[in-house]
Amino acid sequence: MNTSLRAVFKGLSSPIMSNITKRSCSSSTYNFETLKVTKPRENVIQVELNRPEKRNAMNKAFWREMVGCFNQISEDSDCRAVVLTGAGKIFTAGLDLMDFDGIQIMQSDTDVSRKAFIFRKLIRAYQETFTVIEKCSKPVIVAIHNACVGGGIDMITACDIRYCTSDAWFQIKEVDIGLAADVGTLQRLPKITGNDSLARELTYTARKFYSNEAKEIGLVSRIFDTKESMVEGALDTASLIATKSPIAVQGSKISLVYSRDHSVPEGLDHVATWNQSMLQSEDIVKAVTAGMEKKEAVFSKL
Repeated sequence: MNTSLRAVFKGLSSPIMSNITKRSCSSSTYNFETLKVTKPRENVIQVELNRPEKRNAMNKAFWREMVGCFNQISEDSDCRAVVLTGAGKIFTAGLDLMDFDGIQIMQSDTDVSRKAFIFRKLIRAYQETFTVIEKCSKPVIVAIHNACVGGGIDMITACDIRYCTSDAWFQIKEVDIGLAADVGTLQRLPKITGNDSLARELTYTARKFYSNEAKEIGLVSRIFDTKESMVEGALDTASLIATKSPIAVQGSKISLVYSRDHSVPEGLDHVATWNQSMLQSEDIVKAVTAGMEKKEAVFSKL
């Protein structure tokens, strides 16, 4: 760091600098009821849906904890990539109707318009449960085995990379329980597959579709024979991502998400604004130098 920059940092108040250092250097502890969080590889976090006895159905605690978990991961400077898995026999059965706030709201005597305001707040909170995956600056690789139903589709469509096992099957289940899917599937799936007609068919019919079709339509990018080989493959991908510049990887994710929802000119303008700062990163010099010397570049954490 040059002398002038050192002077700037020295001039900042010590409590502010102390908080910044604490956030960027601390090793985070993750404690959740419905999620098991581990660090199986260097700079890689694995988040496992951990209600196997309930087929990883999404209860009230899950909807809350996913937000806390991924917000914490976003601030964890020791993490550069995430693998999302499910414990037990299936990936997830979707919404846990036995532990769902909406039932009590439906059965209450509250005025219908007031119920509507309560439902809107609830739906927006549920949407944030998976949008937080998309907002997380670290790439998220989801590894799906066996069933992925209802809310499971909402969740995986918010992830960056999707792998599955050969026995995996998928179902946009909401119409079968009298609902329109409202937590992300209808917004993200057509953009992922590029096939509006098929997205509508799968939504309106609630038919099951299987791993080969999921790969054919672009929902998943790789199929594995077993859950074990899939998780290992996902961790290998995460480990490879973790060796790259976190400035480059996280900037790429931010630009990809922005560009998906904006025009090409808007996306180009966004990445130009982003890179006017990021092109000054020491990571570029490290990467180019390592390439010329045929060595592996080592990048500092953010």
